[in-house]
Amino acid sequence: MVIWLVGLSGSGKSTVGHALYRAWKAEERHTVYLDGDVIRNIFRHEAPSAYTLEERKRNADRICELCLVLDSQGINVVCAILSAFEISREWNRRQYSKYFEAYIKVPMEVLRRRDVKGLYEAASRGEMKNVVGIDLPFEEPRQPDFVFENTRDQSDFSDIADELLKSAKAKIG
Repeated sequence: MVIWLVGLSGSGKSTVGHALYRAWKAEERHTVYLDGDVIRNIFRHEAPSAYTLEERKRNADRICELCLVLDSQGINVVCAILSAFEISREWNRRQYSKYFEAYIKVPMEVLRRRDVKGLYEAASRGEMKNVVGIDLPFEEPRQPDFVFENTRDQSDFSDIADELLKSAKAKIG
């Protein structure tokens, strides 16, 4: 099964993803965690040109394909990725043996306040381009299986991870 965590930068995907991975890994040994930023680093896809809409789609396609390889070998995947493209999420639904989509939804004012990477501030000053949610579109998931409105500042998401995993297992089995 692939659990796909979707959300804008600063939404909490990585933090929730790590908590979800720990909970699932404790139950099922064949579980891995993939993070969009880590995959981008592995593929050395970091130049400023790598953040255009076209290059973001290329990176998303790589991650989708990587998850397919793991899924086809019976490995559970927690994938935390911005996932700006509904077409990618539709592809996931058709390709993976079991797919569960969780949207970590956060209002832009909260994201701007958090701004861990400084993206939103730099974009608002005109120092950075190609920021999803600012000058690049973000297609909100049309039919997520789970929505977590993460407006609180917290560091422990084990309760959300447990709820998310329980929902995924109930829906998919």
